[in-house]
Amino acid sequence: MAQPVEDERIAVQRRTLVSVAAAGLLVVLKLGVGLATGSLGLVSAGVESSGDVVAATLTFFAVRLGGRPADVEHPYGHRRAENLGALGEAVILLAGGAIIAIEAVGRLLGAGNAPDAHWYLFLVIAVALIVDLSRTIVSIRTARRYRSAALRSNAFHFAADMAGSVAVLVGLLLVRAGFAYGDALAALVIAAIIFAAAARLIAENANVLMDRTPTQAREEAERAIASLEPDIELGRLRLRESGGRYFADVVVAVAPGQAVVEGHRAASLVERAVEGALPGSDVVVHVEPRRTGLDLRDRVLAIALAEPLVKEAHDITILEQEGSVSVASHLKFPDDLDLRTAHAVAERVERAIRAMPGVTDVQTHLEPLERPLMARPADGRADRQAMREIERLVRERTGIEPRSARLLSTEAGRVVFLTVVVGHGASLVDAHHLAGELEDQLRRQVPDIADIVIHTEP
Repeated sequence: MAQPVEDERIAVQRRTLVSVAAAGLLVVLKLGVGLATGSLGLVSAGVESSGDVVAATLTFFAVRLGGRPADVEHPYGHRRAENLGALGEAVILLAGGAIIAIEAVGRLLGAGNAPDAHWYLFLVIAVALIVDLSRTIVSIRTARRYRSAALRSNAFHFAADMAGSVAVLVGLLLVRAGFAYGDALAALVIAAIIFAAAARLIAENANVLMDRTPTQAREEAERAIASLEPDIELGRLRLRESGGRYFADVVVAVAPGQAVVEGHRAASLVERAVEGALPGSDVVVHVEPRRTGLDLRDRVLAIALAEPLVKEAHDITILEQEGSVSVASHLKFPDDLDLRTAHAVAERVERAIRAMPGVTDVQTHLEPLERPLMARPADGRADRQAMREIERLVRERTGIEPRSARLLSTEAGRVVFLTVVVGHGASLVDAHHLAGELEDQLRRQVPDIADIVIHTEP
């Protein structure tokens, strides 16, 4: 990534140096011929171009500074130096426009004479128009390609120069036709163009420096996020622009039961959506559990998991009666936690659930979180006998052999892993019911069972 950024910076600096050279050429032509012939319009255009020389020089240094990578003191980079440079250019334009306007008013009040409209005046204007048009096009294309505020401001200057050259041409044509004030009026038009360009530069770059988010950019980002899965709810979107690049701070809410992996996936979807809507953006996404638009089970889960000591909440049962709802839930705590603390936490959970509309009764079952079990040497004869009994019971209950069966000996007792086959037309409820009945039967008839995990498949 570093090399393309460096190439971009060098390309922008080259365009800026070309602009400085072009502006210097126009200053020499316009000021020299304008002073020699007494054309205020051409002198005004020369003053404007001399301001462009200073402005383009400022742009060169602003682009060099803005090309530096982000650091500890400037985590968003240095590209806002270009916006500061653009504001400096606007100040220069305002000063030049004021000088031109004062001189033009003096001419209109009779303090000066009309210039002689020699043929070489028109030649200078033609050269200026060609140069202004070419560098305006180049600056606009480069500013769009590299998202450079400084080059975009240069493009405004060059376009204003071109409009000023047209105004001078019209003014000289009027002088040649016998209207003595044509040149002074052209100078006033140039002053107005300068003021308009400066005002636009100030408004645009001041908004960026004040972190004002463009409405269109925000709407595009919001639409991109809204097009994602319905479970992803936008909580907050903050955008800031720096040198044509957006930095997005996004808070989204997901269902409280989602795992960390699912939350990370939701964050990745949001990042890609914003980057797709605003290319080149730097997006940071914070994921939090959603509090609105949840069913009762999800709200119960959210309340339980909001307690730091509750490590798991499962077997949430919603019992609906006429006019009331009862809620039951199993809460798992660290196994070294004392009962008094666990009970206090469960009481808070129950009160929060009971405060929900329609809930009249809440019951929680407190469990310790399982520790990792340590394996122990297997009792070969006893384990083989237990496995035969397990396989026999599975055949009696399902009619076929278990697809797989494994018996592990631990310090807490035997752990059984079973995979059994159920009918193709069986529902998930049917399969779960079968597994539950088989588990109860195994616990009754096979000694020393600590846990049974039954996987059902068609």
